[in-house]
Order: sequence, then structure tokens, then C-alpha cells
Amino acid sequence: MSRPPVARPACRLYLITPSAIDDLEGFADLLEAALDAGDVAALQIRLKPASDAAIERAVRRLGPIARARGVAVILNDRPDLAAALGCDGVHVGQGDAPVAQARRLMGPHAMIGATCHDSRHLAMEAAEAGADYVAFGAFFPTATKETTHRPDPEILTIWQETMEVPCVAIGGITPDNAGDLARAGADFVAVSAAVWKHPEGPAAAVRAFDRALTGIAGDR
Repeated sequence: MSRPPVARPACRLYLITPSAIDDLEGFADLLEAALDAGDVAALQIRLKPASDAAIERAVRRLGPIARARGVAVILNDRPDLAAALGCDGVHVGQGDAPVAQARRLMGPHAMIGATCHDSRHLAMEAAEAGADYVAFGAFFPTATKETTHRPDPEILTIWQETMEVPCVAIGGITPDNAGDLARAGADFVAVSAAVWKHPEGPAAAVRAFDRALTGIAGDR
């Protein structure tokens, strides 16, 4: 006899910074406006390439803005810096520190996320190693980073049916296609350019994502 489905929360927005921030103060103003415009679960600070000093400046300036609004601060790639700077978590790629190492560096309460491309096998390995979420993508063409993997949204559905660890969809996501990924099973949609390069500004973009995602939930 199959167990009854358990309702899962609506999909939420996972915001990623641009890879380069030339005017940190100006960007801080944009971030405040964006986070005040709608529901955002997490902010990933992703500066590539950047010096440790530049990353530290960004975390110290942007982190308090996010935390004041209940938004988790996630650093990309660097569990050592994330731990030293008191970030809420770290996101690691397949070429970065392993999830288990990130956990040792960050401690038991930090949020650890892992890039898993289009592979449920990699995602299961990450989950078994202690990842708090796994990220699949890129689902659509994106200019934010070079991608070679293009998973089918069905991977989100299968993941929801078999695993408890939340999943993030990433890559070319806009307000027009975010709803489809949420319905497929994404717990979060990770976005960057669709917010920061929105023609009406980041706040308008977050409002558009809010409209696209509000009320979309599934069964797990």
C-alpha cells in the first residue's frame, strides 16, 4: 500500500549575484529593493573570478542586508571563506571541495548545496554525503556561465518522488518558465541575470517571479 502524498511548500526564489560587482554600494541598493519586492529564500554571493578581499567586502556589505530580511547568505565555491566570514552556507560545484569536506569546514548547522548538473547519481551521492540541497541544470540556455548539461524537467519530478532532500533548478530561468519547473518539482529556482538585467529593474523582476511561483506546490 502506497503512503499518502505529503504536501510540499510552494517553490521559492534563490537569488544569485552577478559574477562581477563593480559598484558595491550601488549594488547594495539594488539588492535591498529586490529583497523588499517579494519572497526570496537565499542569496548566493558568486563572484568569479575575484580576490579573497573582494569576496570578503561583498559578504560583509551584502550579508547584513539579506539577513535583516530573513534571507540565507550562501557563498559560492569556498567553504573555507564561508566559514571564516560566518556565512549561512556554501554552494560547491563538482570541481570544488567535496560536500563532506565542506561540512567539516562549515560545521553541522551550515547549509551545504551541490551542483549536480543532469545527474541523479551525483545528486544521490551529494545527499548521502550530507548536502542540504542539490541543484540541477542548466534547464535553459544561459549567458551567466558556460554550460554543457541540459536536463529534462522530469529529473525534478523523479527526485521529488524518491528523495527528501530539496532540489534547486538553475539555468536560464525567467518568470515565463519558472512556473513549469516549480510544477515539475523544483523546491527553489535559482536566478541571476533574469533579475539583475530585467528591463524594469531587479525589484520588478522579483515581483514577476513572485507572481509566477505563488501557490505552485506539489505532492511528495
